[in-house]
Amino acid sequence: MFTSWGQETPKKYTKAEIEQILAKLDEGDAYGVILRAKGMLPTAEGVWIHFDYVPGEYEIREGAADYTGRFCVIGSQLKEDKLKELFGL
Repeated sequence: MFTSWGQETPKKYTKAEIEQILAKLDEGDAYGVILRAKGMLPTAEGVWIHFDYVPGEYEIREGAADYTGRFCVIGSQLKEDKLKELFGL
């Protein structure tokens, strides 16, 4: 059975931080069995980063602004506490 976990956040990230987060999702099952993740997050530079993740591959691009950052992780046996820690929440 698949579940999803998502958050809204005003926290600002750097592109490097997002790359590190997405790379860690590929490191075994420390965060659960992750099938997909996507989101849009603000940066300190005023740019918005949009990302898409599937196992073994991710894309990061600049995109349109929104009122707050948000992301969603989809998979099974999701470890929400570890995911919160990973995203710095």
